[in-house]
Amino acid sequence: MHEADRTMPPEADRVIISVNPKAGAGPAGRRVDQLAGLLDRRGFPTEVLTDLDEVAVRADQLHAEGRLRALLAVGGDGTAAELVNRTKPGVPITLCPAGTENLLARYLRLTNAPEDLADVIAAGTVLRLDAGRANGRVFLLMASCGFDADVVRRVDQQRSGHITHLTWIRPIFQSIRRYPYPEMQVYWDEPGADQPAPTAAGWLFAFNLPCYGGGFRVAPDADGTDSLLDICTFRRGSLWHGMRYAAAVKLGRHQQLADCTTGRVKRLRVESRAEVPYQLDGDPGGFLPLDIEVLPGRLTLIVP
Repeated sequence: MHEADRTMPPEADRVIISVNPKAGAGPAGRRVDQLAGLLDRRGFPTEVLTDLDEVAVRADQLHAEGRLRALLAVGGDGTAAELVNRTKPGVPITLCPAGTENLLARYLRLTNAPEDLADVIAAGTVLRLDAGRANGRVFLLMASCGFDADVVRRVDQQRSGHITHLTWIRPIFQSIRRYPYPEMQVYWDEPGADQPAPTAAGWLFAFNLPCYGGGFRVAPDADGTDSLLDICTFRRGSLWHGMRYAAAVKLGRHQQLADCTTGRVKRLRVESRAEVPYQLDGDPGGFLPLDIEVLPGRLTLIVP
């Protein structure tokens, strides 16, 4: 984590809570009601909205007027990314984790306890971080192409409600049986280096922050303030090699593998002659080709 650079001005006293309407009377809904009450009593008028278009319009309006304290996203990493993509740069966002992994909230040390969130919003401590952009869409944590993106695509196609860890089991086995591991060509521009020949890869990861599901530390040194993305590719595509790479990542030794390539870049392009999916922050993005770039200081976050 990095030190925050400033606090919100006192005149920025309005809070918007974006919540899924299906939360209803469940635990998330009760937490939202409790938090709204706590904030109102502290002098921060709060609006609870469920329509994302309305959330974005209202947040942009209050931010332009200098009155927005925080836009609170109730959900997981995908919810946070959706709100960042719908609002203008500079809108201050914080999180009430309610998803499956909640990687960004964990990185920022945010909890879903109403009292803790009220303290965070009241203090108004601002952290500026980079983001990435892939084919025009902003991502917060990471982008990847290949096997794991195929799993994400299958989960999205088969989901019928809230995702749990069990939701992933069937899509993972489907991808194990069917994913063909086509070769990709990765072009990137390392600072100070001439344009190299493309790197052939069966797996591609681009990290803004050192966050990935399952506790895998693929890019443990990724820094959200260095105006660069951390890239990791694995050359060989097969289930056996995937297991080998996963074991090396768990042991923290994957960068020592001869068929692992890493680097720090401002932009890259990924191509393939075959149909290869990509995913952004755990949500399906589409299929290659893919152009990725870093957006320095794009995120404005309210943090502990």
